[in-house]
Amino acid sequence: MFDRAALIAEAKRRQQQDPSFFLSPEDIKQAQQKRARYDWAKVARPNQLTPTSRPWAYWLILAGRGFGKTRTGAEWVRQEAKRHNYVNLIGATADDARDIMIEGESGILAVCPRSERPRYIPSQRKLIWPNGHVSLIFTADEPERLRGKQHEMLWADEVAAWRYRESWDQAKFGLRLGSNPQACLTTTPKPSKLVKEIINDPDTIITRGTTYDNRANLAPSFFSAIISKYEGTRLGRQELNAEVLEDNPGALWNMKQIDALRVLKAPDMKRIVVAIDPAVTSNADSDETGIVVAGKGVDDQYYILGDFSLIATPQGWAKASIKAYYDFKSDRIIAEVNNGGDLVEAVLRQVDPNVSYRKVSASRGKMIRAEPIAALYEQGRVHHVGIHSALEDQMCDWNPMEPGYSPDRLDALVWAITDLSDNHATGLLDFYASQAASQEKSTEKQHHTD
Repeated sequence: MFDRAALIAEAKRRQQQDPSFFLSPEDIKQAQQKRARYDWAKVARPNQLTPTSRPWAYWLILAGRGFGKTRTGAEWVRQEAKRHNYVNLIGATADDARDIMIEGESGILAVCPRSERPRYIPSQRKLIWPNGHVSLIFTADEPERLRGKQHEMLWADEVAAWRYRESWDQAKFGLRLGSNPQACLTTTPKPSKLVKEIINDPDTIITRGTTYDNRANLAPSFFSAIISKYEGTRLGRQELNAEVLEDNPGALWNMKQIDALRVLKAPDMKRIVVAIDPAVTSNADSDETGIVVAGKGVDDQYYILGDFSLIATPQGWAKASIKAYYDFKSDRIIAEVNNGGDLVEAVLRQVDPNVSYRKVSASRGKMIRAEPIAALYEQGRVHHVGIHSALEDQMCDWNPMEPGYSPDRLDALVWAITDLSDNHATGLLDFYASQAASQEKSTEKQHHTD
């Protein structure tokens, strides 16, 4: 709570040391406002405060974009670090742990007043609090680092986007210090198997919130951009209203199918490609540029190895694509050139003139291109290595019969698998078409015979 009398007493003390020092009423007002920002009990909305209605082991915050999930998680850590020796953190990736949970605008360093602010030691992956308590920092991309580690309290962010569910298993095994170990899990709701398991756990208490809850604190430009993009759509029910949606019945893929074929590790690859579906613009509300890495294994199965899609300038997505090309020791970059023509190759060559590149053109509609790839999934021939949450959301949400939605990540995946499966002069689509024609002729012949 702001103590006006204490502030005035401090001002008098400083005036004795420095007669020129003057504290105006405006200075007092600004100091009061600054101090008030750190009073979480007063600033928070009721659904951002730690639940007390019943005992729980896991506090699952399922909320839309912009709700204030990060601020809620960071404030929870701030409070728990006052009374627990180990309040640890797990981010979806190392970058997320650093850029969002710790150094972000609503992260731990930002929500703590100077007197409570921990010292961040990136090289040791830890925060050291003024009282000597420690927060160890982990990433869900490295489940092995969680093995054997113990926690009193744990903040796990964007659990629905974790690539490896083993990370949560290891985190739960380590949640065993103190008399009442607990975890706060903040995430945008997605119908992943892990999220559903956590929801159904009797030790879980759930807080739900929407983007609209926090409108007063969101920049008007952000709010209008995200609302215009998602409001009124099925995906908007997830991203804005925080509904855990089941698969779209009109989609070509479903999560049960993808989960059944998922693997933790891929075999050696015969061939690897990076596929790009470039966006026309790079504004905040633009479509993403789809960048997907896929390979054909020595077992002649197909593997989705990575999704690096992003909103970026042409130079930005070119650098991201070429980094993936080298990181995965790829054989080729392929890119759809309907949007951009020869500009796509020119941008890539500016970054690295030596990459192997081939352009592809969409002469057929998205559904016709996607259906043969969906057939490979139905045959059990395509496997996702780990979890690619945003890509899988698009796959299970896109209904080819509904106009207006361009699934950029999915387009990149389709181009990648099409290229890997195109072993002859004709493409995969033509192969399936010839199969269908042969089946039709066989049926006609049987009909005439009867």
